Amino acid sequence: MNLKKLLPLFLLTVAMPAWAVKADEKINEIIQPISDAIAGVVFYSITIPGGYKVPIVLIWLIVAATFFTIYYKFVNMRSFRHGFDLIRGKYDHHDADGEVTHFQALSTALSGTVGLGNIAGVAVAVSLGGAGATFWMIVAGFLGMSTKFVECTLGVKYRTVLADGTIHGGPMQYLTKGFSERGFPKIGKFLAIFFAIMCIGGSFGGGNMFQANQSFQQLVSITGGQDSFLQGYGWVFGLIVAGFVGITIIGGIKGIARVTSKLVPFMGIIYVLTGLVIIAMNYDHVPQAFSDIYYGAMDAKAAFGGIVGVLIVGFQRAAFSNEAGIGSAAIAHSAVTTNEPVTEGLVALYEPFIDTVIVCTITALVIGITGYIPLASDDTIQGIELTSAAFASNVSWFPYILTLAVVLFAFSTMLAWSYYGVRAFTFLFGPGKKQETVYNVMFLVFVVIGASMNLSGVIQFSDAMIFAMSFPNIIGLYFLAPVVKRELKQYFKKLRNDDLPTVD
Repeated sequence: MNLKKLLPLFLLTVAMPAWAVKADEKINEIIQPISDAIAGVVFYSITIPGGYKVPIVLIWLIVAATFFTIYYKFVNMRSFRHGFDLIRGKYDHHDADGEVTHFQALSTALSGTVGLGNIAGVAVAVSLGGAGATFWMIVAGFLGMSTKFVECTLGVKYRTVLADGTIHGGPMQYLTKGFSERGFPKIGKFLAIFFAIMCIGGSFGGGNMFQANQSFQQLVSITGGQDSFLQGYGWVFGLIVAGFVGITIIGGIKGIARVTSKLVPFMGIIYVLTGLVIIAMNYDHVPQAFSDIYYGAMDAKAAFGGIVGVLIVGFQRAAFSNEAGIGSAAIAHSAVTTNEPVTEGLVALYEPFIDTVIVCTITALVIGITGYIPLASDDTIQGIELTSAAFASNVSWFPYILTLAVVLFAFSTMLAWSYYGVRAFTFLFGPGKKQETVYNVMFLVFVVIGASMNLSGVIQFSDAMIFAMSFPNIIGLYFLAPVVKRELKQYFKKLRNDDLPTVD
């Protein structure tokens, strides 16, 4: 590891803290009008029967997920067990191109999704739609599994392997190569460039500054809130986090995967186990909780609140919860060591399942059974405070565990998005260590800025860019869907004929 690569970061941050605080209002003042304009386009809403306004991007994502679920004959359900066999390494190809295992690729992608969306976003969804919102979270999670399957299969199918073994994959590659392969190179190139620009913007904002900012704010809240001794020292926290992030991302996807493959399961298990313990402590309320979920799901308000809460409101606070349709995870999954593109698509099925169906559902159940579902008119407690209060009602010290989870989840999210961003950056400006260093230095500087500033305008701007990634990505998924279907048929034929090597 060459620590000299971190020198530009520390030189830039010597005078940055004071500048960041003073520039706070000015930067937001400049960004806000631009943010409003972009968000107005990306989140443009139409009115549906009943008077509800639904963003077109939401319809775009849900329709695509439903189409792929049907088109691939419910691959999200029928391939679930085989996906688990792939994750545990039964069909590993050790002699194939790639940089990480199936498990490491899944952990890296999960590190970019499991986080504040599961903690704060779910609380918003339940507040908006009631207990029935949980049902729609589960539906959205299952549908998203199919979209994730398509984009991650394509990520491996069209990836580029450099001479040194480094992998460049994701929507940039399959939009460029896939469209060119079918006779539309200019359209594919345009979509790929648009995606890459949006991805870089999203990586700096929702995948970086927002994570640093919210984790610091949670740290402040448990040390006295407005009276905390940490007030005004966000830049110190940012410097510390930037140091750890910098040391990790220097190792590329291999270094990131080594950390996330340990960190994500560790924090995920702690969070899930704590939730299950609280559910067990309130076992007498569990039947009523499920009853509320079932009957609440039949209410139009619950359906709307659940979908919007999970896929819009919650994700605007923490990028996406499962990122199905956004295309970012395909960048991480494309680095897997395999000769069969479909294998990683089947592994990727587990990402929305773990992220949304398991973690989000447990959060929602805890909030429900502990009685912390506020009325629509009660806005005194919401977001991460609502989740924290629900858990603390039975485990008084949980806010401290939650703070640790938030910081570590934010850290892992930054690792994943740094990789997404650097691959988008090198797609635009060419592969090479110099280009990667330039991007990484900028990314680390934004960590410090994010922890030091009020990010209202910046976050809306970056959220709009992240959602905008879904437009070129899903166009590509529709266009290349027959390619994936052919790959899937060929793969299952090999599986039926026992033509796949196994590792027992």
